[in-house]
Amino acid sequence: MAAPFLRVALRRHLELLRTRRLPRPSRRHQSSSPSPGAKGPKTEDPIPVQNTVALLPFWQRLGPLTRAGQAYARAQRRRPWATQVASTLVIYFCADLSAQRMSGNGYDPKRTVRSLVIGGVSSIPSYTWFIWLSRNFNYSSHVLSIAAKVAVNQTFFTPVFNTYFFGAQALLSGDALSEAWERVKMTVPVSIANSLKLWPAVTAFSFAYVPLEYRSVFAGVVAVGWQTYLSFLNRQAELREDSQKMMSAAAAAEHEKQASVTTTDNVDCQKRRLPA
Repeated sequence: MAAPFLRVALRRHLELLRTRRLPRPSRRHQSSSPSPGAKGPKTEDPIPVQNTVALLPFWQRLGPLTRAGQAYARAQRRRPWATQVASTLVIYFCADLSAQRMSGNGYDPKRTVRSLVIGGVSSIPSYTWFIWLSRNFNYSSHVLSIAAKVAVNQTFFTPVFNTYFFGAQALLSGDALSEAWERVKMTVPVSIANSLKLWPAVTAFSFAYVPLEYRSVFAGVVAVGWQTYLSFLNRQAELREDSQKMMSAAAAAEHEKQASVTTTDNVDCQKRRLPA
C-alpha cells in the first residue's frame, strides 16, 4: 500500500520542480497607477516620409514674367541669332529714348537710327563672345571660374566694345577719323572706369545663378540702363565738341576781323605817306 503513495508523492515533486524551471514572462512594474484617461501607445503610427519634391528656382515662380522668360528661352534655342538681334534692337531703342528724354532736347530720329545700327551690328559678336566665355575658364573651383570670366570680360570685351560704340557714333554723325578718335579719347576712359562699378557684379551674378538661356534677358534689363548712360555720355561729348567748334569759329572770325582791320590801317598809312 505504501508503494502507490510513494509514486504519487514522487510524481508531484517532479511536477513542482518542472514548473519552477520554466521561464516566467517579464512584467513591467509601474511606479504609479495609470490614469483612467491615458491612452496606450499607438500600434500604427505614420512613418514620416522625406519631402522629395524639389523647390523651383526663384525665376520660375514669377507667374507671367516666368512664362515670358520661358517663351524667350524657347525662341533663343530655336533661332538664337534672330532672337539676339531683335532683343538687342529693343534694348538700344529703349536706351536711346531714355537718354534723349534725359537730355531735355527734342526727339532726334537720326540719333535713334544710329543707335539701332550700332546695336544691330554688335549683337551677334557680343552674343558669340558670351557663349565662348561661358564655355571656357571653367575650373574645379566655382569662385575661381567666375573670377576668371569677370576679369577676362572686363579686360578685353569692355574696352573694345566701348571704343566701337563711341567711334561708330562719331563716324555715323559725320565726323572725320581724327574727330572720332578725339571722341573715343574723351569718353572711353570714363566709361571703363564707371563700368567697374556695375558690370563685374552683374557678370558674376549672371554666371553664378542665371541659366544660360536666361542670361541674355538678365543682361538686357541691366543693359537698358547702361546703354542709357553710354548714350547720355556720348551726347555730352557731342555738346562739348559743338561748343568747341563754335568757340573755334568765333575765334577764327575774330582773327579775320582783326587781320582785315590791320590791313586797312596799313593801306591808309601807305596812302598818307605818298606825295600829293
